[in-house]
Amino acid sequence: MTTEQEQLKDYMRLPAEVLYREELEALRKEDKGNIPAGWQMSPRAVLTFIAGGKAGKKVITPKYIGNTRLIEMAVATLVTDRALLLIGEPGTAKSWLSENLAAAIYGNSGLVVQGTAGTSEEHVRYSWNYAMLLANGPTPEALVKSPIMRAMEDGGIARFEEISRCASEVQDALISILSEKTISVPELGKEAGARKGFSIIATANTRDRGVNEMSAALKRRFNIIVLPAPADIETELSIVKKRVAEIASSYNLGAAVPADEALLKVVTIFRELRSGMTLDKKEKVKTPAGVISTAEAISLLTNSMALAASFGDGELTDRDLAAGLQGAVVKDDDKDKLVWKEYLDNVMKKKGAEWRGLYQACKEMNE
Repeated sequence: MTTEQEQLKDYMRLPAEVLYREELEALRKEDKGNIPAGWQMSPRAVLTFIAGGKAGKKVITPKYIGNTRLIEMAVATLVTDRALLLIGEPGTAKSWLSENLAAAIYGNSGLVVQGTAGTSEEHVRYSWNYAMLLANGPTPEALVKSPIMRAMEDGGIARFEEISRCASEVQDALISILSEKTISVPELGKEAGARKGFSIIATANTRDRGVNEMSAALKRRFNIIVLPAPADIETELSIVKKRVAEIASSYNLGAAVPADEALLKVVTIFRELRSGMTLDKKEKVKTPAGVISTAEAISLLTNSMALAASFGDGELTDRDLAAGLQGAVVKDDDKDKLVWKEYLDNVMKKKGAEWRGLYQACKEMNE
């Protein structure tokens, strides 16, 4: 193991371009397609990186499990001068897809603007080093470039996470950037222009509708792709199983990866609570106020593994799962507690002998 690999072992989370470096190198080496200006590989190679496949003898693991046509549309958008907006429910892998697209196309997924109520126009355009500004006035050295400005000048990909959480004036600062492909710096009497390859991948949460609704003018500057929740239980199981194994390996949790039976139980509970209906369509189920997403299921299982490793023998038990389920479903809300109690008594209790241990453990947690 090299010195660099030893150092990387200490990081809790690696960016996609580092985590999948060997796959990206193999794809670039085997790439025979036409590579757009500013890109590191062809659109077909980007698709293989995201959807999975092979590059020579190297197996490329899928980063997004779902409708491949959506990935094709996203990649095709970024070939043009259009920006990309990924919309979906929480936990539909918007940020994960955004990161991996940027890693494959540009080789750097770290040029990110995080949308919050406190995000200002300076985060989108530029700001100043005020000590240098006071000492020498506006100079190029005093200019603090935003991630978007840096991506423009380098012909790269910038990411704008949770764009609908920003105030409308911050969102509107993007309109001229996406239209004119420049950022004006009047203090220096110059404009920063975009090199070929520049684009922005933004994400928005459907649960945030009404927070800061995007204007029609801004929406027109994006190609919008809606990422759905996993269409069937088999797809969701595949996603959960893959991500839990990856996270467990990265964190070295010291617990056995959950058996397929445990995964199936968690995914079944989440799908039934999310949809408001049992999987067999025979009984309606009340839905909790909080988010019951695939990402939450992954987090629940990894936390349960941490419990099993830290305070058990490393084997996941019903009590470990029950503790995770309680926290995932009941989020400081009396309504959620009632919803969960009714689900336990009216649905889980009737599922048969193989569910009895989990039912009893959940009942104890909910008392």
